[in-house]
Amino acid sequence: MGLSFEQGPIRPPSEARSLLIRATRNCPWNKCAFCRTYQRKKFELRSVEEIKDDIRQAKAIADDIKALSWKCGGAGEVTDSLVRFIYNEGSGYNDSYRSVCAWLYWGGASVFLQDANSLILKTEDLVEILSFLKNQFPSVQRITSYCRSKTAARKTVAELKRLHDAGLSRIHIGLESGYDPLLEFISKGATAADHIEGGKRIVASGISLCAYVIPGLGGDRWSKEHAIATAEVINAINPDYVRLRSLQVVKGTGLYELMQNGEFTPAEDEHTVKEIRLFIDHLDGIQTTLVSDHILNLLEELEGKLPGEKERLLSVIDRYFSLPQKDRMIFRLGRRQGIYRRLSDLDDGATYQQMKALIDEYVEDGSERFDEDLKRLVNNYI
Repeated sequence: MGLSFEQGPIRPPSEARSLLIRATRNCPWNKCAFCRTYQRKKFELRSVEEIKDDIRQAKAIADDIKALSWKCGGAGEVTDSLVRFIYNEGSGYNDSYRSVCAWLYWGGASVFLQDANSLILKTEDLVEILSFLKNQFPSVQRITSYCRSKTAARKTVAELKRLHDAGLSRIHIGLESGYDPLLEFISKGATAADHIEGGKRIVASGISLCAYVIPGLGGDRWSKEHAIATAEVINAINPDYVRLRSLQVVKGTGLYELMQNGEFTPAEDEHTVKEIRLFIDHLDGIQTTLVSDHILNLLEELEGKLPGEKERLLSVIDRYFSLPQKDRMIFRLGRRQGIYRRLSDLDDGATYQQMKALIDEYVEDGSERFDEDLKRLVNNYI
């Protein structure tokens, strides 16, 4: 099919059901030591008309898919059989059709503006884009975007309110850390003060803020400082959500080179979990939902609303460390294999015995192979 529109490489996991509209290409900073997503790619602002053309294309594709549904007896609904037909390689439908089809299947209610920092666009341009998007897709209930703290800090609260009024519902910001020496070490291009200023302006505007934190980013050197200082920044901002994304050093990044040169030593799983406990323990005076929705996090069940569920969250970590060492090894392996999601999954006797047999072999061989296999499993998710 000839209709298509441009899409960027990534979006937050929580935006898996969102339509992706590319407002900018790549990242204007592109120096973070832990990230390789936009390496050797030039940042570009897209024109308002170019973006609106993509929205028109997405609308035309959506209309085509709904017309096909009527033709196939689906009364305009995107059914399982229609999804299978459009996703079939022999159907002739391109990635744009498949993306819109999946979006409509999941309700067609949310849109994510790509790439790394859409709010770098002029406020009036972004307002025009948001308004046009809502006009073309009246069913859209939520529009979200990535943004850098420094960019948010350069917008006035009044500007951000204009964006909110035009339809911008949520901003995702990668804080990573609140510890200035670590932020400098990873070349984040932002300070704790930048995080706080940008975050507070977003919150004041009424736009929902989701802040991302990277447990383990301080490695062995700055684990405690990273946990405490990051909690202090979160306390100052009071975002709606804090999402944990435990560090995995990826080959080809600046952090990987630092690790190879002996300038950075990653923290292992259990050290990182202890760091998360210290971080949660220092969260105070906020009404924030903590989320751990990523396979890189050992304890996915660390999700709850603060302050009411703080003690329960801490108790999950305490329960993990109360397990015998062999049971912790079983859980770590099962988690990395995608078998376990919660500590209560250990209660499945049949699975437990299968995992225990594997751990017994590792114990017999020594822990080195176990640690290497865990690293390999985690790398498969990157």
